[in-house]
Amino acid sequence: MNKKIVLCPGLRTPIGQLAKSFSQILPEDLLQYTVENLLKKTNLKKESIDGMIIGWTGQSSHAPNIARIAGLKAGLSESIQAVTLQANCVSGIEAISSAARRIALGEGECYIAGGTESMSSMPFIMRGDRQHKALRTLDTLYKNWDTLPADPAIKILDSIEEGLTDPVKRISMAQTAELCAQKFNISRAEQDQYTHQTLSRCAEGVDSGFYKNHVVPLKIKGEQILEKDEYIQLRRGLIDKPQMIKKAPPLFQNSTYPFSRFYQDFGYLMGEKKYQEGVTQPTVTLFNACPRSDAAVAIIVTSEEKAQELGLEIMAEIKSWAFTGVDPAFMGIGPAYAAPIALKNAGLSFNDLDQIELHEAFAATVLSVFYIGEKEFNHSWKKMWKEKKLNPNGGSMGLGHPLAATGTRLLLNLIDALKANRPSRFGLVAACASGGLGGAMIIEKKR
Repeated sequence: MNKKIVLCPGLRTPIGQLAKSFSQILPEDLLQYTVENLLKKTNLKKESIDGMIIGWTGQSSHAPNIARIAGLKAGLSESIQAVTLQANCVSGIEAISSAARRIALGEGECYIAGGTESMSSMPFIMRGDRQHKALRTLDTLYKNWDTLPADPAIKILDSIEEGLTDPVKRISMAQTAELCAQKFNISRAEQDQYTHQTLSRCAEGVDSGFYKNHVVPLKIKGEQILEKDEYIQLRRGLIDKPQMIKKAPPLFQNSTYPFSRFYQDFGYLMGEKKYQEGVTQPTVTLFNACPRSDAAVAIIVTSEEKAQELGLEIMAEIKSWAFTGVDPAFMGIGPAYAAPIALKNAGLSFNDLDQIELHEAFAATVLSVFYIGEKEFNHSWKKMWKEKKLNPNGGSMGLGHPLAATGTRLLLNLIDALKANRPSRFGLVAACASGGLGGAMIIEKKR
């Protein structure tokens, strides 16, 4: 690129737990609130913004092009560019790279990028074609309401569960995590240990005030709705009593679904590995997985020259990004393959990295990235973790995972972690996503 693309301050709401504090707040309102507070924090004039690039996974007809809607509700100019994108859990990284591309191509100079998600408001849906006489109008639907659930031509679905199931391999995200654990021999004990460690780091990060710099408490009409990330407050008991993590029942073993059935259903994806009665054990639980969440996050992306002109604080320079794909059945390993491409694009080696923020979809997927990174690329992710240079203040398993907002949330964590680590220079964010996507971005701290 012939100009430096930089990141200026960013901001996010606290992350709300599914069906709790933010359950009645729509994703466009979470985003509007975030943008308004970001403008206040930076004193950036609304007319200086050329566009909004926003990720939203649970896209719905109530807010078509949520970037446009939230931007106008926040008082931005009617002339701004507005794009809403959907790349599942790497949407927040894609939004920033998309803004950078537009700046590099001269389409604009200053963008707000980020993501928003309200899993609490993701709908239950009725699927069927409108040739069906009961579905031709809303009126006919109500007239036939009592008969619809039994109608074989109509499906009533939970959009969360459907959205978290890969339609190509017909496998849920939790099942992909179990596949990773089985294929790469990652034990339940390893996953539970990682869970306890990351929850502990998350609580320490909250208690030390690490998150205060980029988290704005959410208030409506003067009433404070949520000040801090919600899930970690609900799970502090697991930190004090790690035995509770160990007692959580596995997701894929119960009276109606023995774990041998898991191998019958998905064993074909694991090559020569076979189920052994009394030896092969399930590993993925509710506790060693990330929670479902609500939040919005936004950051200013601009050129170095424009940032100086607008008087914006430059936090970091974007050095490179990369997106790649893997088998959807093992979607969690995507970061291990995206990171080497981003490093090559930046002209760096893994050993040049000072900090890493890695999305924690499941403990099994994180540990799989550690394994593959070391085995295939000689990348010492695990060493970075042990040295607290990877997710030093916790990650998605403790903070929550508001889908399209997570990628940008990772970046805010990284910027402040680099700032706290004075000698540091280069940082990496990386995430996996449903469909077998991996995304990564490398930044250089402003010196």
